[in-house]
Amino acid sequence: MVRVDADESYLTVAEVAKTLKLNEQTVRNWIDQGALPALRVGRRVRIKRSDFERILDQAYSGGAAGGRQSGPSAEDFWGGEPVGLAEPASGHTSEAPEPPQQTDSPAATS
Repeated sequence: MVRVDADESYLTVAEVAKTLKLNEQTVRNWIDQGALPALRVGRRVRIKRSDFERILDQAYSGGAAGGRQSGPSAEDFWGGEPVGLAEPASGHTSEAPEPPQQTDSPAATS
């Protein structure tokens, strides 16, 4: 059984998402993956403010406290895969197009 601390404040999924400027589904995914502890009351989900702040501190510092981290890492939150560089959309280049090449073949002059 989970004890609820009367002095502890709780956040909703929407509040966590708004704080981090993320989609609510992303926060729900973290909870489902176990990366963000949460209390479920029926269909409602609440996150202890202290758990949320601890996770943020660990993610921000890279879990450097003591050289060993006990909770989720930043990679647990952000996926750890590089996004890469954006490529320009096809047909939109910053360079001027090259003019057509002139040929001296007899077929081109007739």
